[in-house]
Amino acid sequence: MTDPTPPRRSLLGALRSSFLTGLVVVLPVGLTIYVVWALIGWIDGWILPLIPGPWKPEAIIRRLFGPDASFPVRGVGVLVFLVFTALIGWLTRGLIGRSIMRQAEGLVDRVPLVRSVYSGVKQITETFFTKSEKSFDRTCLIEFPRPGYWAVGMVATKPKGEIAAKLPQGEGRVAVFVGLTPLTSGFLVFVLEDEVIMLDLKPDEAVKLIVSAGLVYPAPREQMQAIGAK
Repeated sequence: MTDPTPPRRSLLGALRSSFLTGLVVVLPVGLTIYVVWALIGWIDGWILPLIPGPWKPEAIIRRLFGPDASFPVRGVGVLVFLVFTALIGWLTRGLIGRSIMRQAEGLVDRVPLVRSVYSGVKQITETFFTKSEKSFDRTCLIEFPRPGYWAVGMVATKPKGEIAAKLPQGEGRVAVFVGLTPLTSGFLVFVLEDEVIMLDLKPDEAVKLIVSAGLVYPAPREQMQAIGAK
């Protein structure tokens, strides 16, 4: 007869299992903190040098607490950026602000290289932040790069202007962005809307799927609804 008692795990095996379990918990938290901390430092490094010397955080601290005082000032640049951006937005919404912006854009339009860069950045910014038409709010499956092979894509908008006019059945197509792992580049393709399989997958879930090279799949909707009910 065989011994029904399961074999005891070695101490090394138990330590390995505990380490891997702890790594699953610690690694996402640590990487998130690192990315946020690095992003704050990058914004600080961009904004703080633009602040006049007497108004720099270090100078204010020395005036308030003495010449030898020193405190961490990380994040001050982010705060200045948020306040400054909100102030510019508030001023631009007024009549005087709009007039100044039109004059400034008129000057920019006279410089060839600067005009191209500014126009492109402005169009992209308006598309993502100010237009009422939503972009990348739907996900889909399309046959790419050839029939029989399927890729996850994010639906942008319908073709417009010259592209819609010159594409065969241009009015019945949609623009789909197909990202490449790890989502540092991708393809913009115009496909017939009837040949697109729409998904319930959210855009952020599609991004996780693409970045992880197909290793991270979202939980089924029924499971997520059950978790929310609890």
